[in-house]
Amino acid sequence: MTILPPDPDLDALRLELARLRAARKWSYDEVAARSGLARRTVIEIEQGRTIGTLRTWHALAHAFDTPLDELFSALCRGHDLPGSTRD
Repeated sequence: MTILPPDPDLDALRLELARLRAARKWSYDEVAARSGLARRTVIEIEQGRTIGTLRTWHALAHAFDTPLDELFSALCRGHDLPGSTRD
């Protein structure tokens, strides 16, 4: 029997991006300039039209000076983080 992990909460991840941007009062242009990403990419990720690549999220984490694992912890909202409930 195969046990699959819970689905990642992709909405929580994009909302975390929006929260970080709003907390700093940065425009999409500011995020783009600080991350090296295209403005359109930032908008499409935040609005849920695309998820982006690991490289994209790495750039965003650096732009916001936020550890990547902290940013990605939003994916596990609503369920335990991997490794947190070992029997």
